[in-house]
Amino acid sequence: MKRKPFQGVLNIIRFNWHLYLVGLAFPLVILLLMPHLPGSLRVAAMVLFILAIINLVLPLVISFYIYDYSDLYSLSWLPDLNHQRTLSIHAGFDETSETIKERFTGVLLTSADFYDPLKHTEISIKRARKAFPPNPETISLSTDLLPFQDSSFDIVTAFLSVHEIRDNKERIHFFSELRRVLAPGGRILVTEHLRDLPNLLAYSIGAFHFHSRATWLNTFREAGLSVEQAIKKTPFITTFMLTNNDTSN
Repeated sequence: MKRKPFQGVLNIIRFNWHLYLVGLAFPLVILLLMPHLPGSLRVAAMVLFILAIINLVLPLVISFYIYDYSDLYSLSWLPDLNHQRTLSIHAGFDETSETIKERFTGVLLTSADFYDPLKHTEISIKRARKAFPPNPETISLSTDLLPFQDSSFDIVTAFLSVHEIRDNKERIHFFSELRRVLAPGGRILVTEHLRDLPNLLAYSIGAFHFHSRATWLNTFREAGLSVEQAIKKTPFITTFMLTNNDTSN
């Protein structure tokens, strides 16, 4: 589905407006205090003001580049999903299922949402879910046990969603379940920001909402999955292509 101009960055502001209000408050306070400060402190206050504005604007500029300017949401980097039993995993906000169906008209797609407001408490997810209610065909599931038979899917896609599973044991168990429902020779495609230098420079403390590469690799290993390939979609986005370690599955 064709995305609207600035849709990505506007959604970020819409779902996280409380953070931007807090971010605006600090430079505004500095601006109000500056005329009342002695000259020696006024320079320091101006530096803090500039840094605060950069810290507020830079993440939005980077987000525009990732979500609106790059081809990330075209999904052109996905393998051919036609005639593939495909499971699309998301957490409260599905941005890819319709694009997958439009791009691959022969796909056998199942869309599933693992969002649990008791476990996954991000206010941004609640706002996104309210603004964009789930498709009635979407299956609501638990991370504890997927309601699918073994080897049900050839491809599993998890697009900017599974980082919402903050508990390490829950995340490992969930990926073990994804491995169980993956058919022999199948692939799991996990697309995420990483807590790495590019994202730290772009989002500062906001990057700590993402998991590190080491955390992801440990999750995959503990769940019995191997990284076949890691694809960089922009310096800020990584897609891990996973395979099943257990060739008997």
